[in-house]
Amino acid sequence: MSAEVKVTGQNQEQFLLLAKSAKGAALATLIHQVLEAPGVYVFGELLDMPNVRELAESDFASTFRLLTVFAYGTYADYLAEARNLPPLTEAQKNKLRHLSVVTLAAKVKCIPYAVLLEALALRNVRQLEDLVIEAVYADVLRGSLDQRNQRLEVDYSIGRDIQRQDLSAIARTLQEWCVGCEVVLSGIEEQVSRANQHKEQQLGLKQQIESEVANLKKTIKVTTAAAAAATSQDPEQHLTELREPAAGTNQRQPSKKASKGKGLRGSAKIWSKSN
Repeated sequence: MSAEVKVTGQNQEQFLLLAKSAKGAALATLIHQVLEAPGVYVFGELLDMPNVRELAESDFASTFRLLTVFAYGTYADYLAEARNLPPLTEAQKNKLRHLSVVTLAAKVKCIPYAVLLEALALRNVRQLEDLVIEAVYADVLRGSLDQRNQRLEVDYSIGRDIQRQDLSAIARTLQEWCVGCEVVLSGIEEQVSRANQHKEQQLGLKQQIESEVANLKKTIKVTTAAAAAATSQDPEQHLTELREPAAGTNQRQPSKKASKGKGLRGSAKIWSKSN
């Protein structure tokens, strides 16, 4: 496909070089060759040449008009003026039909078969599908044939030549597009501003919570330390109390031992007297 496009560019350049020095009948013949040449679908540069424009006021005005139909018109336009225009070869008819499909594709991407059959003056669906397949192989458009729903789905099509009177409409469309882009950009900037504000609020809230948590930890630590200091004892004093019993306890234990010993001695004395 890329090789075909390259050859197309070379053919167009060759025709343009030949057209610069051609006039009259030679130029008219060259124009018919351009209209029939495969792969050449743009004619604006040729129409801008002064010698080509001179044909509009000469005996070859019909050839110049045919060139403008190929540049800006459709197959239906040719049929409407067929009596005043030169006859077309089969290759020229197919090329003009290809360009007509491109014009339709610029308006709608899903074109019913019925619309195409009427616009291209074809007899049956088989001829229509063959024509579309030929246009696809010529890289004029890309798409698919939906035979179930009887329509052509266009994904891409080439651009056609633009008339000077269409420039104002194109500029207006571009201006509307720019305004729409500015509105969308303004909306995006507003959303970004809101998102930044929300982010700052969340960061501030996070810092506040972290500060409160840190203060709360400090308060809990200080409170815990104070409570521990109020209830804790000296370790050495605690060990001393464990090693040395209380004073009252030491005094009572010897008295018990003494009384026990005294009782034993008394019983001994009683035993000796009886003997």
